[in-house]
Amino acid sequence: MSLKSIFQDMKGEFGSISRKSFDVKFGIRSRSQRVVQDTTSFRVDALKQSCWANMPPELLRDVLMRIEASDDTWPPRKNVVSCAGVCRNWREIMKEIVKSPEVSGKLTFPISLKQPGQRGSLLQCYIKRSRSNQTYYLFLGLNQASTDDGKFLLAAKKCRRPTCTDYIISVNAEDVSKGNSGFVGKLRSNFLGTKFTIYDAQPTNTGAKVTKCRSTRLVNMKQVSPRVPAGNYPVAHIAYELNVLGSRGPRRMQCVMDAIPARAVEPGGVAPTQTEFLHSNPDSFPSLPFFRSTSTRMENFESGENGGMLVLRNKAPRWHEQLQCWCLNFNGRVTVASVKNFQLVASPENGVAAGQEHENVILQFGKVGKDVFTMDYQYPISAFQAFAICLSSFDTKIACE
Repeated sequence: MSLKSIFQDMKGEFGSISRKSFDVKFGIRSRSQRVVQDTTSFRVDALKQSCWANMPPELLRDVLMRIEASDDTWPPRKNVVSCAGVCRNWREIMKEIVKSPEVSGKLTFPISLKQPGQRGSLLQCYIKRSRSNQTYYLFLGLNQASTDDGKFLLAAKKCRRPTCTDYIISVNAEDVSKGNSGFVGKLRSNFLGTKFTIYDAQPTNTGAKVTKCRSTRLVNMKQVSPRVPAGNYPVAHIAYELNVLGSRGPRRMQCVMDAIPARAVEPGGVAPTQTEFLHSNPDSFPSLPFFRSTSTRMENFESGENGGMLVLRNKAPRWHEQLQCWCLNFNGRVTVASVKNFQLVASPENGVAAGQEHENVILQFGKVGKDVFTMDYQYPISAFQAFAICLSSFDTKIACE
């Protein structure tokens, strides 16, 4: 039996049960019977009355494992997500079967965007820029042609402030705002566009501290029951070196990953992995420990004290005498020269041997069209963190070129 026929069978059973329960609840007369008693408290569990309720758990698990194994790539992989949405029991089984991107190299559920990428292999994505509404869309590449529509992952909207610029990041492509339940984080720059901070909407670990700002004090009225605690948890800081009139050559950038230890890039190293989106409790909001916008980690970042955190630096390009330009090897993933193009590698101060860091590119970003850019990343950073770092390259930098 195919997966399509299974879903149609379940849909037919659920539909017939729901129609019967509707007639019973509201006292609708039919040809065969009349309802005379009040059954407003009557509840029908469609799944319990279906044939799938009598399936042994072992057999059900085997069916779901076959579905997960057969659908390796999108769009057929949407069947795995559909199975996880049937009921709570199916969802728990699918969460056990589907491995994290670190192991499987697949982005299946929304939480996969917050989990580290695959080890030893770059996950290939691309970004589309919409100049009309200042919005950026991240897609998972389905093939080598980045011009085709891929699987949508994240969206970001640029919001200019008097003293800074915010990029609101959401899993909802239609409504990119802080008040929407799809809000997952943001990127904030300083006035010059040389320093950036990546904020996560929920803590990446138990010791994460929330930073007080407008989004923590004011909750949009649309967000009546937000999915995650209304907070800004700094997870990374990005800095571009001052380069007036381009006298020092291409851009130079450094990323300090607050939530990732330096040992994560070592063999066997482990990076924090979120397993699910946290559900918020409104009663817990007043007890959140608020701090000033300039956190201790930001002060350490500016003073050069990283305290064992992972530091990423852009790979230095080489000057090509024949082409008379700066060049980097993107392995065919970048086709258009741009000041925005970069590759990030682990800094030697993380204990990586000299020369070895240039062989292991953790994030690369480059231009392939007028408004199309490739974004490839791997362990230990996540798709959300990689997307936010790439957004910093789009921002105007007064003192960097």
